[in-house]
Amino acid sequence: MELLFALVIGALTASGVYLLLRARTFPVIMGLTLLSYGVNLFLFASGRLATGQQPVIGTSANYTDPLPQALVLTAIVIGFAMTAFLVVLSLRNLADNKNDHVDGQREKTPPSSKQEREVTGQ
Repeated sequence: MELLFALVIGALTASGVYLLLRARTFPVIMGLTLLSYGVNLFLFASGRLATGQQPVIGTSANYTDPLPQALVLTAIVIGFAMTAFLVVLSLRNLADNKNDHVDGQREKTPPSSKQEREVTGQ
């Protein structure tokens, strides 16, 4: 079970980093989201993977640490807020620049009308 959990965390982290390195806005947002899911699973796994255990010390011989669960819950809320902020920021960038490149490079687009082609000499 632990090996499968570690493979899932590794796959989420690797795909998140890969998407972060793209030049478009949407893959970067998806990469950040996948990376945050990987970190959340890592934090959750740090509290020992035990099922059916109580999260209170002293009520049984074996207990589950409640701190990683609280950290993951907080990270989910913060991750959702950051994702919403990044989506709004990318939509504003798309509206202002008519482009969704992360690095700020503008693509060369050919003139659309005949009058624009005559002015530019194409």
